[in-house]
Amino acid sequence: MDAPAPMATPAAPVAAEAVVGQAAPDFTLTDVSGVSHTLSAYKGKTVVLEWFNPDCPFVKYAHGQGGPLVGLPKTWIDQGVVWLAINSGAEGKQGAGKERNTAAVAEYGMVNPVLIDADGAVGRRYAAKTTPHMFIVDAQGVLVYDGALDNAPLGKVEAEPRQDHVVAALTALVAGQPVAQGRTQPYGCSVKY
Repeated sequence: MDAPAPMATPAAPVAAEAVVGQAAPDFTLTDVSGVSHTLSAYKGKTVVLEWFNPDCPFVKYAHGQGGPLVGLPKTWIDQGVVWLAINSGAEGKQGAGKERNTAAVAEYGMVNPVLIDADGAVGRRYAAKTTPHMFIVDAQGVLVYDGALDNAPLGKVEAEPRQDHVVAALTALVAGQPVAQGRTQPYGCSVKY
């Protein structure tokens, strides 16, 4: 008697909007250096999407001296994670535009690309509400995290103990474990659509 054929693992359904547990909506955006990035091209790697506005006080703190994002992207990039910052600010709005974001890369010593989403289409599809608003896509292209960087806006812990949500999710993924908390409430400045 023949052994039963192995069952295929069904692909995650593709969402029109970003939903934890479903395939992350694909997009193509260009970074401040003119390089095009397509999310699906990173399949096989974990991808962090960080909504970014260089002039938002929460982003300034996070990327500034001693902030939680100082060195964090590099730590994970060195482990094979792709880290993409996305600015969905409309032309003329706070922190928007290629010139301002190019300067921010140098100002904050960023090692990851900053992608420009000037019409806000990608930000709206992901329902990005704040800067920073963090999303993590696993190696299979499934959105596994949507929310805050941590539970300490501007370094003030909201509830003990301090929880670094993005670090916890990435640590789980690298260890081959599921993300324990897939959704938290993001904080920061509103995205300037």
